[in-house]
Amino acid sequence: MIKLDILILPVHPDDAELGCAGTILKHIAAGKKVGIADLTRGELGTRGSAEIREQEAADASHILGLTVRENLGIPDGFFQNTREYQLKVIEAIRKYQPEIIITNAHHDRHPDHGRASELVEASAFLSGLRKVETSFNGELQQAWRPNLVLHFIQDNYIKPDVLVDITQHWDKKIESIRAYGSQFYNPEWENEPQTYISSPEFIQVVEARAREFGKSISVKYAEGFTSKKILGVDNLFDLF
Repeated sequence: MIKLDILILPVHPDDAELGCAGTILKHIAAGKKVGIADLTRGELGTRGSAEIREQEAADASHILGLTVRENLGIPDGFFQNTREYQLKVIEAIRKYQPEIIITNAHHDRHPDHGRASELVEASAFLSGLRKVETSFNGELQQAWRPNLVLHFIQDNYIKPDVLVDITQHWDKKIESIRAYGSQFYNPEWENEPQTYISSPEFIQVVEARAREFGKSISVKYAEGFTSKKILGVDNLFDLF
């Protein structure tokens, strides 16, 4: 078993890169172990294919320096917050025993994002109940509940509860996003169907959001997160 400090549980390959790649990079640079378990293969996407996106996710993982990345194989688009899929997520949480989980936004333009948010939030709680039994490699898993579940902010604006300065990691974040050449602006795919996120302007919007959040804490770029749990600090000076 590989114990992680942070486990990202996004619904689609590339959601983590868009939503929290800078935060991933920052914590890896600080010596933390970070991994991603994508819920689906994104097989319903207009451009590319599940196989192409799998390779792109591997390329992005190398750029980010992740400890591990896997895919839970939940069906794209048609999953619900049901026991079947909760158990898949619980198995991943117990497998990696993260202190922090980061997942999709509570609500967003893409309906999968909000449903994934609810699925992961419920699973993170249920994972701490010892009477909910799961196994991995034929062995019963121990109950495990993370200390914190955070949600990154995606297309829709949501007021963040916490902002993370990612200025030093901005260029690498963009590099990890561009690893998904089938999804985002890429001249080599100009003859393929064009989508909202494949336009050159989309990356500009991602940058504008990061600059907006950065301005709020007097830095160049930041990523925002929300939490259903009230966040606390030991020392007021940690808030600076």
